[in-house]
Amino acid sequence: MKLGAFSVSLAVKDIKASKEFYENLGFSVFAGEIERNYLIMKNQSTLIGLFQGMFENNILTFNPGWDQDANTLEDYDDVRKIQKQLKSKNATFASEIEAADSGPASFVVLDPDGNAILIDQHI
Repeated sequence: MKLGAFSVSLAVKDIKASKEFYENLGFSVFAGEIERNYLIMKNQSTLIGLFQGMFENNILTFNPGWDQDANTLEDYDDVRKIQKQLKSKNATFASEIEAADSGPASFVVLDPDGNAILIDQHI
């Protein structure tokens, strides 16, 4: 199963304070809009998403079709294929893809401890 780029999506209370903290750790803004309360921070190949007021808990995130620099991969597993494989293994879903044939889509699967894993395809 090819899950694509990996990042940790953090639910933050103060995006400006979080941005400064992660900049002090050597991260820089890679994408996002602070005015819309989200930033993607990058340090080498490590990605951390900062999200204020968008969700309650931290989330592990995978982006099928992208590498760590958000470049489109030629060879990747479509998010619908990944969902189908996980359903066949009786995974627990918090949300699922509905009747989309191709293109952007996402779903959330839960690990045995209830941690959310977002599979979010942008292409």
